Amino acid sequence: MSVVRMAVQLMLVGIYLEFLFSIDSLWINLAWIAVMLVVGASTIVGKAKLPRKPLFFPVLGGLVFGLAPVLLFLFWMVVQPEPVHSAQYVIPLAGMLLGNSLSGNIVALQNLYSAFEDRREEYEVAIALGAPAEYATLPFVRTAMQKALAPILASMAASGLVTLPGMMTGQILGGASPILAIKYQILILIAIFVVMTISVTLTLKFSLRRSINSQGRVLIKMK
Repeated sequence: MSVVRMAVQLMLVGIYLEFLFSIDSLWINLAWIAVMLVVGASTIVGKAKLPRKPLFFPVLGGLVFGLAPVLLFLFWMVVQPEPVHSAQYVIPLAGMLLGNSLSGNIVALQNLYSAFEDRREEYEVAIALGAPAEYATLPFVRTAMQKALAPILASMAASGLVTLPGMMTGQILGGASPILAIKYQILILIAIFVVMTISVTLTLKFSLRRSINSQGRVLIKMK
């Protein structure tokens, strides 16, 4: 069933992308990216088994501020398509960067809120001793960041030796020079890492602001 659903979804997306590419409108491209961000934020909160209402916008903010600067840098300084909002480049790159950030954000949130349950005494003691919430949660945030970024770091370390990344493989199969394909793959891997790092950092920061009151009490728990 999952295979059928995947095939149908990809076929429908392919048809819609053909439509987007033919129109190539700045506003439609931005609207599609906005949809991707909203769906991504909702997916992250849902998969992390956290309440959507208080955490949707903190997660969305983390994704927006993680994706936007990197995407703008790629288009203005590196790819430089003509026109700059070309759907042929905007949609695939935004999807690639955003899609690879989802798992990192899910892992980060799961670890953060699990820590509030598993290490409650440690947190409460720190608060009772007068530590601000930011300081008391710092060990939890560090652990969440480490676990969230571990897979992408491992993937980067193994690229080319253990696995050939998808973008590089696709370009080579399409007839591009391996050296050129490698250059683009390096760029994309670095971009993915930067987007994930920024988005995870901001998602945790924004989420904590909504999760802890002025007395240091944790208001949000995992389902």
